[in-house]
Amino acid sequence: MTYDPTGHLLLTPVDREAPLRVRRLRQLGLGERPDPAFDEFAHKLAQVTGAPYSMVNFIDENRQFFAGLHTPEGTHAGSDLSATAAATGGVSRFMARDHGYCPHVVVRRKALVLEDVCDYPRFAGNPVVDEIGIRSYLGAPLIDRTGTALGTICVVDTEPRPWGRAGLETIKALAAELVEQIHRREDGGL
Repeated sequence: MTYDPTGHLLLTPVDREAPLRVRRLRQLGLGERPDPAFDEFAHKLAQVTGAPYSMVNFIDENRQFFAGLHTPEGTHAGSDLSATAAATGGVSRFMARDHGYCPHVVVRRKALVLEDVCDYPRFAGNPVVDEIGIRSYLGAPLIDRTGTALGTICVVDTEPRPWGRAGLETIKALAAELVEQIHRREDGGL
């Protein structure tokens, strides 16, 4: 469990399933390189939700990897999301595991709606708020047929967004759709 410097707020949850997830991701050949099909899916996420940023995110013990990424600029810069984004205005395919909200979604195994992250003390202190300017988040876990939470799909914005129940249902349906695509790949159908 990771705490902020004052020792009060939980920043990143303990992820006991990470070793199992890494084995499953390797078995599926996911989480190591960008994938045009996942980039296309991230673009679809952005279109459906109207969000400027969207990701297909696979998480290991130390980092998050955006195998699918959509940004307004279409840029996918260097190796560290926060440092690169601040320096170049671009967005990287990698982000530290203690940044962002997807690690919470994977550990909880439930969708997460944060219409304004500043309304939630537990989430407002996350580095992506100050370093990147994230103000709203909508994400859902990618749970495959083995019961493994492989990662997430998510959309974020630099402004508060009223995602509501409709947003929650949309992100959950899109997560299920992507899991089906992953299963078809595994079965040799894609």
